[in-house]
Amino acid sequence: MPPSPGVTMPNAAILVVEDDPLILETIRRYLEHAGHRCHCAADGWEADRLALRHRPDLVVLDWMLPGVDGLALCERWRKGEYFAPVLMLTARTEEDHRVRALAGGADDYLDKPFSAKELVARVQALLRRAYASGYRDCSPKNGLLVDRNTRQVQLHGRPIDLRAREFDLLAQLADHPGRVYSRDELLERVWGYDFEGGHRTIDVHVRKLREKLEPDPTRPVYVLTVWGVGYKFAGPPR
Repeated sequence: MPPSPGVTMPNAAILVVEDDPLILETIRRYLEHAGHRCHCAADGWEADRLALRHRPDLVVLDWMLPGVDGLALCERWRKGEYFAPVLMLTARTEEDHRVRALAGGADDYLDKPFSAKELVARVQALLRRAYASGYRDCSPKNGLLVDRNTRQVQLHGRPIDLRAREFDLLAQLADHPGRVYSRDELLERVWGYDFEGGHRTIDVHVRKLREKLEPDPTRPVYVLTVWGVGYKFAGPPR
């Protein structure tokens, strides 16, 4: 089992792009052990599709890929206003390649071969920086835009007025579309460990969110109930 990575950031969604299956599996295993969720791709086209569909919090990106190479992908994402941190992996160690990677939008650079523990440490450092700066992907999801930087919500371009806890609950769910959260987990993440309220608190706030967001609150399309478990934010359309 991979060693404990120490302090981790909260459950980031990470896209791992690597065409060597052994390296890909090693990275995935270590990152998941560190508490993160991974989407994996072995070529540039699949990586582009997953990035645009899932909008991960961070990308671990190999430079040399079948289809579209990692540098071209990074440059495309930056032009398309997708600014999640990118850790570039490459066996090309010349200074010129480092400069090109950073100039192309990569946030850090790791030479192959590398230590999996160092990779996890660099990922954690990039996530700490991103979280400290307030970065969250605020691209529209099914017409709903949730911007953590400004704490503003728009639905098809129309501003939605939310109370502080309503925003925090929506942002927690929307950060990870499709992930199911139990009521206990939402209480801990949004209200904190010391909060003494019960599950009814979550249900009331979800009802209020639906009244403000949903075209028909009785048939929600954004904040969905998972019976017997809790709630999730609807994933992006297929």
